[in-house]
Amino acid sequence: MTDNVNSPKKWEADYERKTDGWDLGGPTPVFKRLATSGQFPPGRMIVLGAGRGHDAREFARHGFEVTAVDFAAHAAEEMRRLADPSAPVRIMQSDLFALPQEFRHSFDYVLEYTCFCAIDPGRRSEYADLVAQLLKPEGTYIDLAFPLDGRAGGPPFAVRESEVLDLFGKRGFKLIAREKPDESIRVRRHAEELFIFQKGVGGQVRR
Repeated sequence: MTDNVNSPKKWEADYERKTDGWDLGGPTPVFKRLATSGQFPPGRMIVLGAGRGHDAREFARHGFEVTAVDFAAHAAEEMRRLADPSAPVRIMQSDLFALPQEFRHSFDYVLEYTCFCAIDPGRRSEYADLVAQLLKPEGTYIDLAFPLDGRAGGPPFAVRESEVLDLFGKRGFKLIAREKPDESIRVRRHAEELFIFQKGVGGQVRR
């Protein structure tokens, strides 16, 4: 057994031990609101660290063409088990940092929740580059940042609002909106914030 967050074995072990506390058992409440709001026209979306796919299926039910990616075989198997034939989702078991070249600049939306906080903090700049590479020019990054509580250790590793703004601002992303969702579950209230960014037309990856 391993605690190396860069290995799928760590996440497989969490599923086996039922220590998968990131899973809400259904769609994230604020994402349910966004999916039905009409604010975002349906398009191609990739969900990073999709887990059991609750959020992926929610957006698929509202006309989005969704690809759901997770590192763990158990998560991919669960997504297949829970699949909704009326809301098909493309399911991929893959390391986020080893996605196929065909994905470059091919998505209108990247959706993230409890993925950024799970990766090795030393790879966060690499993660921001990945988001920039996945999105089309003027594509949208929807990020529910968690946990904003300054905790030590992890995962989940603490996230700072200023870090999120800096990482994506340096890559030419424009902040469109931010909010502390009223719908956050009680134990995460005040520890998460929704950021919505638009990728610049140039789409340059900056290091």
